[in-house]
Amino acid sequence: MVKETIRVYARLKPLDRRQQAGIYSVDDEKSASSVEITVPRDVADGFVNNKRESYKFTFQKIFDQEAKQDVVFDSIAKPVAECALAGYNGTIFAYGQTGSGKTFTITGGAERYSDRGIIPRTLSYIFDQLQKDNSKVYTTHVSYLEIYNECGYDLLDPRHEASRLEDLPKVTIMEDPDQNIHLKNLSLQQASNEEEALNLLFLGDTNRMIAETPMNQASTRSHCIFTIHISSKEPGSPTIRRSKLHLVDLAGSERVAKTGVAGHLLTEAKYINLSLHYLEQVIIALAEKNRSHIPYRNSMMTSVLRDSLGGNCMTTMIATLSLDKRNIEESISTCRFAQRVALIKNEAVLNEEIDPQLMIIQLKREIQELKNELALVTGQQRTSELSQEELLLLDELIEKFLEDNEPESTLDVGADMRKIKYCFTYLKLRQNRLKISDEKLLSHHVSEEKDTSKEEGKEELKKMKELLQQRDNEINILVSMLKNEKKKARDALLQLSAASACSTLLKQTHSMNLEESQNPSGLFSLKEANYLSSSVHSQPFLSRMKEGKMSLGYQEAYQVFKQDHADSITIEDNKQLLKQRFAEAKCLGEKINEVRNKINHLKGVITQRRIQRAALAVSNTSEEQDALDQVEEELRTQIEEQKKSYKTMFNHLKGLKVEIEHLQLLMEKAKLKLQKDFEIWWTEEGKKLQIQQEKTELVTSPNTTAVYPQFIKSSQHLSTNSFPETTRANSNEDPSGKNNSIIFNNPTTKIRPPQSSNTSIPLTGDSQTDADILAFIKARQNILQKKGLENK
Repeated sequence: MVKETIRVYARLKPLDRRQQAGIYSVDDEKSASSVEITVPRDVADGFVNNKRESYKFTFQKIFDQEAKQDVVFDSIAKPVAECALAGYNGTIFAYGQTGSGKTFTITGGAERYSDRGIIPRTLSYIFDQLQKDNSKVYTTHVSYLEIYNECGYDLLDPRHEASRLEDLPKVTIMEDPDQNIHLKNLSLQQASNEEEALNLLFLGDTNRMIAETPMNQASTRSHCIFTIHISSKEPGSPTIRRSKLHLVDLAGSERVAKTGVAGHLLTEAKYINLSLHYLEQVIIALAEKNRSHIPYRNSMMTSVLRDSLGGNCMTTMIATLSLDKRNIEESISTCRFAQRVALIKNEAVLNEEIDPQLMIIQLKREIQELKNELALVTGQQRTSELSQEELLLLDELIEKFLEDNEPESTLDVGADMRKIKYCFTYLKLRQNRLKISDEKLLSHHVSEEKDTSKEEGKEELKKMKELLQQRDNEINILVSMLKNEKKKARDALLQLSAASACSTLLKQTHSMNLEESQNPSGLFSLKEANYLSSSVHSQPFLSRMKEGKMSLGYQEAYQVFKQDHADSITIEDNKQLLKQRFAEAKCLGEKINEVRNKINHLKGVITQRRIQRAALAVSNTSEEQDALDQVEEELRTQIEEQKKSYKTMFNHLKGLKVEIEHLQLLMEKAKLKLQKDFEIWWTEEGKKLQIQQEKTELVTSPNTTAVYPQFIKSSQHLSTNSFPETTRANSNEDPSGKNNSIIFNNPTTKIRPPQSSNTSIPLTGDSQTDADILAFIKARQNILQKKGLENK
């Protein structure tokens, strides 16, 4: 392993006749060289100018404007090429602004043979060394990658000339689990000699993207990486050494505002500057000691050169400088970049691996030798497979071993791995067969249990169906009975609606009970009808109450109950108190708003006064300016007083808010309690009416029961004004009907009407609503009777 920092060199470009040189000086020493660039201060920037004038940068070596290509190659590329032949990875890349001589240094010029660059000279040197070294077998491959507008293209693709750039396959980056980079669609061309390699280089150079710009007549508009892959192997040795040498020609950075390019050239300049910016980010991240993440994946160029920058590679950089007076700032920026690159350390490792084909041959040879030695020891020549006789013998031995019940029994097949493997295979197959048989048996038992459970389920289902049918029949019978009872009750209520005044009828209940005792066989009293109607309709009241829709009778009963309830007084008191608190809170809120407006007004007055004082401060003396404004102090005092009153009223308002919320909560609780008490009372009244009805039915005589159907039948035709199915007593004597009595089939059964015929029940014609009205009347009567008993 070789640990070293990246070597950095600088090369100065010769100036043209029309260019004016900047102020610089080169100091050559044995260990290092330095260049000092002076930027004189511009008079246009003013007398106070703190700009730096002198910049000094150190390099491994600086090649002046008279340096030849062979000198550059011997100092820079030759050591890296020797390391590549030894099995280490190497990289040489040139960096600088456009038109500073990068392509001339890496590739060379086409006019003279002596202008050859680093790439052709490196190829010539490598193949010369390969021919001299006969101790190893070398194979050489070449690839040429172009990165144009952040897209990779293979410059050695034969379709380059006949196809457009958009139609060519793009080179994509793929990464394996070991984080090694592989380039898809990039061809590796084998070069057995220098001529083939140079032909491939010239083919790739003709396919490069070159354009004329204001800074350079033949400016390369893409980054190019020419890679030489070398593999060496000693005859008879299983180890192979593989190395790769990257020769990188980066596109030149340029300032768009300075060059003034537009259109397609502007797009190319954007992508070039962006990729160089990402390269600088990687360099900065590698220079930091505690940096955990290096942004290699930001661009394709940094991903390809991952090993060259801080990895397994020996890297060298050439900074090309154009010391023209117009480009002096770009040259300083290039030197700064080179100084940051010089801080990066690489760890180059010798790339050796074992040849898999040679390893297979060697292992086969060892196996054969071991077989021969084993045959000599045992005296038997073993084949790769057992014979049929040996297999039968092993089957008998295994069966005997399994049938033997003694725990100390052993299976002896000898020191033969073939027999031992066969025994294990036989036992495994036997075990698998047992498992399959157990699973089949278990599945059979499960299927039988399922069948039995299905039969039991069918029988149980049949029983449940019969039980369900029986319950349905019972429910139908009960529903039909309920319908009959409802019909009877509805007919009875129609009979009751024919009465002229319900209140007077209720008062004469005692007299009717006397008549009932005198003639119990044929009387059907109004009291029974009331019980019947209330018991039938008590349940609909409750159901409608639960659904949130209260009928007229339900609402009137709730209002009566609410008036007599003890919590109604508390609710009314809380209502009055809540109204008072709301009024106080409203008044207090208005006062608070007035105080807030007054404070804002005073603040505005103070602001205006300060503005006036500031305007008058120019003509006044300093003593007058420092004097306090009495009016402003008074205004501040008023603001403080208003703030105190504001806080007092605001705290009072908060207290009122808490009290209002408490009163609302008390009212809600009282209302809920009142509703619950009413529901309980309403349910109890319904139950009492049902109990009274049942008692009445038990006390009623058989004659009355016989009269009941006739009463129901006759009541269907009753109305408030006419009774066609009934007979009037002494109708001829009293045609006005003032002393009429309702007479049923039994002549002794009579019901006296009330004395006054002017009062009548306000029936609506709707059976449900009329039933609610009658139920309310009955409930009201029970309340009055309870009060009368309490008073007595």
